[in-house]
Amino acid sequence: MAAAALAVTGMATPVMAADAPPAIDTGDTAWMLVSTALVLMMTIPGLALFYAGMVRKKNVLATLMQSFAICCIITIVWMVVGYSLTFSTGTPWIGGLSKAFLSTLGEHISNGGDIGFTLGADSSNATTMTIPESVFMMFQMTFAIITPALITGAFAERMKFSALCLFTILWSVVVYSPVAHWVWSPIGWLGGLGTLDFAGGTVVHINAGIAGLVCALVLGKRRGFGADDLAPFNLTYAVIGASLLWVGWFGFNAGSAVGANGRAGMAMATTQIAAAAAGVGWMVTEWIHRGKPTVLGIISGAVGGLVAITPAAGFVLPGGSLAIGLITGVVCYFSATSLKHAFGYDDSLDAFGVHGVGGIIGALLTGVFAYGPLSATEANPGGTSGSLHQLLIQAEAVGVTIIWCGVMTFILLKIVDIAIGLRVTTEEEMEGLDVSLHGERIS
Repeated sequence: MAAAALAVTGMATPVMAADAPPAIDTGDTAWMLVSTALVLMMTIPGLALFYAGMVRKKNVLATLMQSFAICCIITIVWMVVGYSLTFSTGTPWIGGLSKAFLSTLGEHISNGGDIGFTLGADSSNATTMTIPESVFMMFQMTFAIITPALITGAFAERMKFSALCLFTILWSVVVYSPVAHWVWSPIGWLGGLGTLDFAGGTVVHINAGIAGLVCALVLGKRRGFGADDLAPFNLTYAVIGASLLWVGWFGFNAGSAVGANGRAGMAMATTQIAAAAAGVGWMVTEWIHRGKPTVLGIISGAVGGLVAITPAAGFVLPGGSLAIGLITGVVCYFSATSLKHAFGYDDSLDAFGVHGVGGIIGALLTGVFAYGPLSATEANPGGTSGSLHQLLIQAEAVGVTIIWCGVMTFILLKIVDIAIGLRVTTEEEMEGLDVSLHGERIS
């Protein structure tokens, strides 16, 4: 019997591989079921309320609709082809279609109950799981759902709903699935280089942030940007949404240990510390810079900290998470204010300023603060520790993600624009998307 290697990405738990099907661990399975529900809660209602609270009243329903519709659309895309392209063996660049329509899930049912499965079973880097494949598939689905939903914050209040639907499908297949495969598949080429991404710094946040920036540039600014009052309609919604995101993030990060174990516990602790530190970092910076700490500021800072700790959560100790949070809170404050104003782009709800920049900071600092024993395996007893070499690996993964996502997002937007058009008319935008696109309004 040989020990299965612990995936450097943090997406698997080391267990003994055997000729017989792996046994299900009920504790691991129970935790992963809870984690899946928590991550789904991050999109609906968490992100939906967070974004809806920051737009104008005439666009609140349309903004809520975007997150809800993406949840529905990506569920189907993931079931039909997304999961297969991401986690079937295929090549180091992309998976195949052997798991399309989730056709292999029935293989892991015996006598009416699920059995464990081996991720990348026909590869040299197979990883044995102690949870049913149906649970692993669902957990990963929630990541595929929230990533394109994050992008909507960058182009809020101006994209056609039909364009959103088409773009979401294309982007999930062409951008999300390949990057997730590169990092999290047992044979993915970035994972093979030693990239550390515990729960989605590159796959989710840099991906979404860069896509958001490209969307904001291609669609252009909102009508009245820099002249009209574009203040949030209801920050209460945004605070509730941010709070749901914070709680749900424990499933996002601690769930990425794929088991109820010590690494999950450490990921939960580092997640809490980084979020709090970033919230304080943003608040104090804004207080000094502008004279008053704002509600929007502290919740944005906390979300930035959650973003930055995502790639690092299962690789760093509490001290490292404190440093990551404080640095992120300060840098994201300036990226969402000074940087955006200096370059004049309209990243409506700071999808790039928080998720893109926060994801880049977190991915790079993972290479600085990684604590080896947290990722130790029988094959690598020392684990992966922070070093200049690891920092360079992290930088390569960040660069590749930025280039692939940026180029492909631009191409997809142009295709959608030619096919059906991207942006609502001036009249529709002035009237508000709630009425012009959905025929509804908040009374």
